[in-house]
Amino acid sequence: MTRPLLVLLFALLAGCAARPVAPPPVSTVPESPAQAQERRTQAARPTYNLAGYPPAVKDGYIDGCETAKNTRFGRKDAGRFASDAQYQMGWNDGYGICGKR
Repeated sequence: MTRPLLVLLFALLAGCAARPVAPPPVSTVPESPAQAQERRTQAARPTYNLAGYPPAVKDGYIDGCETAKNTRFGRKDAGRFASDAQYQMGWNDGYGICGKR
């Protein structure tokens, strides 16, 4: 009697297991600020209103969102991500929100 219950419990728990999410790709090719701005202007605009946010947050959001959508405009500026908290916050938000769609 306990064996079928254990099998059922194991089956239920195994069904709740989630696959790990692969980390996003990080570009190793340096990009000038002008190149980055040009890339962002060509990328699709996010559907969320980013008015009032600092430019670094907007840049990070667009980069993160495009990375999550796997477009050719997706890119994570590793140097800026490590040194600019606003860019990092925007990138994480954009990647998280756009990745859920």
